[in-house]
Amino acid sequence: MSDFASALLSSFPVSLLVSGLLAMGLLSWVRPSGRISFFYAKDNKLVLTKKSSKPGALEQTSLIDICRDATPDTCHLNPLLFNGHLQTMYTVLKHDNVPVYYKRKIFEADSPMFSGTYAIDFAVQPYNMPPEGELTDQARKYTQPSGLPPRTSLYSEEELSSISSDDTKPMLVVLHGLSGGSHEVYLRHILSPLVADGAWEACVVTSRGCAQTKISTGVLYNARATWDVRQSVKWLRKTFPNRPLFGIGFSLGANILANYLGEEGDDCQLKAAVLCASPWNLDVSSVHLQSSWIGKEVYSKTMGSSMKRLFEAHVDEVSKNPRIDVEAIRAITYLHEFDRELQCPTWGYPTEGAYYRDAASTDAMLSIRIPFFTIQAEDDPIASRDALPFHEMTQTPYGVMLTTSWGGHLGWFELGGSRWFVKPVTNFLNKMAHEIDTQIPGVVEHLERLPGRIASHAGLGKDADMAPKPEFHPVNRKLDMKLPK
Repeated sequence: MSDFASALLSSFPVSLLVSGLLAMGLLSWVRPSGRISFFYAKDNKLVLTKKSSKPGALEQTSLIDICRDATPDTCHLNPLLFNGHLQTMYTVLKHDNVPVYYKRKIFEADSPMFSGTYAIDFAVQPYNMPPEGELTDQARKYTQPSGLPPRTSLYSEEELSSISSDDTKPMLVVLHGLSGGSHEVYLRHILSPLVADGAWEACVVTSRGCAQTKISTGVLYNARATWDVRQSVKWLRKTFPNRPLFGIGFSLGANILANYLGEEGDDCQLKAAVLCASPWNLDVSSVHLQSSWIGKEVYSKTMGSSMKRLFEAHVDEVSKNPRIDVEAIRAITYLHEFDRELQCPTWGYPTEGAYYRDAASTDAMLSIRIPFFTIQAEDDPIASRDALPFHEMTQTPYGVMLTTSWGGHLGWFELGGSRWFVKPVTNFLNKMAHEIDTQIPGVVEHLERLPGRIASHAGLGKDADMAPKPEFHPVNRKLDMKLPK
């Protein structure tokens, strides 16, 4: 069970949850099926080229058509879990056996500004777990005392020496959610069908201090911590030069990935990306959590508790930072309080609101220059509907946002326990990897309509356009992080 699920279980008694399931299940006929909606730039499509076995043949399609084709026509979820709270809380009770195996590689950060170590977990074919020793980090040099996550061991030096490959298999780069890791079941639901037959390769970039990793400096991570992703993609591009790289982020990882994609812009090395249950406008999402009893006393308290446990696991290193008041962090209850006491002093923000506004990905998304597909549930109690970039999505041809009327936060549970969102995600990735020629850049129908371009409407009675023309830079930040190139 994940840290989030464990904390949620303690915040919301199982007996109360089960009673709610039974009582509200009687009313499930009110919402027999979820509504599916798409938001995109209807007057400025991204045109992509399909792969063809015929020399000289050129068949094209659009990003929105790919996303529609990837999405099932209906969204029939478990009628007993007919709202976002029940869908979200069911993750506490649902324990799926989705066995994805990993080998872990430890990286040393290549930027002195963000010094420290982090881990990447590579999905591999099932293997017999090694006995306690070097491959399980018995000395706990890089790992917490309780050991590595399930089905995970370190690469041996011999394996690392031959890890590079010239194969052309698509590779998925994954970013997990808040305080999560490669062990999270929502993540494994996506990876399992992709890597099972060897058609895909995949790896999970672990946020510093998560998934049983130790930190070697006082630097943890934050909602715009793109530096480790950037280093990882560069390493992957060098190590696997022929593999087309794709990205997917979940929850906070989706926000980080969107920021990374926006920062990279035209230079992005990924071919396409998926963003699942992103909080997008973090300030709005935080206010939403604090505006209701269940949002504050269940979800925010649960996430605050998860981050406090993460802090305590690394307190020896983090407390060396002279800006950190250890006792103030230990006294917090809610997520926004944790961000106020740790993230703000660590990174120099005056308030958690300033941090949230600076780390939000709603503007950065407008600088993304690769096809991306985002999937959200409108009743998500954590990634609030009010924080979704509905209008921004109509301004960029590079993205399509799919919303469902219910599904909770990374839930979308169907009858039988399967998860609906796995279908559009894996379908989209397979279409982009196997049906679209990603060597040919997508073509925007109307470049002059891209975000930041100022249109002039010349005509009878119009003066010459002499007005100031300020440039809009979506990824400009208030906090200068001096990102490595």
